[in-house]
Amino acid sequence: MFPSRPRPARKGRWRSLRRTPSLVGLVSLLLLAVGIFVVQRCLALPEAPSTPAPEGRAGWYEVFFTTPRFPDDPDLHRGGVVDSLIAAIDSARQTLDVAVYDIDLMPVAEALLRARDRGIRVRVVTETDNADTKAIARLRAGGIPVVTDEREGYMHNKFMVIDGERVWTGSMNFTDNDAYQNNNNAALIHSPDLARNYAIKFAAMFERRAFGPARSSGDTVPQLTIEGIPVENYFAPEDPTVEAIRQVIRGARERIVFMAFSFTHPQIGNALLERAQAGVEIHGVFETVGAEAPASQFRRLRRAGIDVLKDGNPYNMHHKVFIIDRRIVLFGSYNFSRNAAQDNDENFLIVADPGMAMRFEAEFARVYEQALNPPRAGWPGVEWVFASR
Repeated sequence: MFPSRPRPARKGRWRSLRRTPSLVGLVSLLLLAVGIFVVQRCLALPEAPSTPAPEGRAGWYEVFFTTPRFPDDPDLHRGGVVDSLIAAIDSARQTLDVAVYDIDLMPVAEALLRARDRGIRVRVVTETDNADTKAIARLRAGGIPVVTDEREGYMHNKFMVIDGERVWTGSMNFTDNDAYQNNNNAALIHSPDLARNYAIKFAAMFERRAFGPARSSGDTVPQLTIEGIPVENYFAPEDPTVEAIRQVIRGARERIVFMAFSFTHPQIGNALLERAQAGVEIHGVFETVGAEAPASQFRRLRRAGIDVLKDGNPYNMHHKVFIIDRRIVLFGSYNFSRNAAQDNDENFLIVADPGMAMRFEAEFARVYEQALNPPRAGWPGVEWVFASR
């Protein structure tokens, strides 16, 4: 349900053109290209950048995005967001608390071991189903304690608390395919108040083995201000996460864009339909795998006339993001599903910062453009291109 290991490239129908197309065929192609251009301009979508979406900082945060290559080349699986993650680990002076659904990046494991060798207290929580990776075995062999949830629901967080002062969080597992094949986001946020919230969540899991519904709510502070910016912080399933998401959507006045790995929760779908009926502009990209499942909101939103597409990444479009009115961003580990709301351990943030929203909007534009123009069949590792969306 939450793939984080390499999987075969997705297969689907694709159409090929004759090697020597007729004049009618060439005219049809030209009209199609013009049509796509006009649709994009009419939708007033931000122009997709020719370079990767900008990573950026604003004093108290840094934002990062993965940049998958097509065709994929395992020899190029280095650098990028992983370097920033390792730099954050290397900057620790006292403590590192890591709660990540899946860890298989050996350079990250080695960075955690280096921290332990410097005298840093390093603790790890991970999902039971993913506790057999070589990276986890290396951590345990090096004396780093690893706790697993040992239950049916997922420990689906992807966060790290550094020195009780900074938080690394987002959609990216510490895995090779999440870092280099899948579309993901991450943020490093400097805030002792926010770090306290995440430290409380971590302690409940690591020290008390309180996972999922076993942890009671009320000990974290959901509404914060960081350098004058309103920030909301929620953990599932103990916090009223669905209501928080519905409220931020209902507050939209002009525009909503979203990227969803899994979007099955009908109440969140209802909130989008309400805003669409109120005249709010809405665009979304769904991960293709699961988009047509009975519980998915893809067809429901599309039938209502909302502009939603299936993604164009042959691997996974793994974001879980809403951007409201180009000024508010919702992001984290939380898929928009009943499992996330009721069973899993999850976290997300709602940040009212136009600068952060601009960076996520640029990433959305890139993902949307790729959904319109997916990689073509015939590239190594790419076996399909959608005939329709």
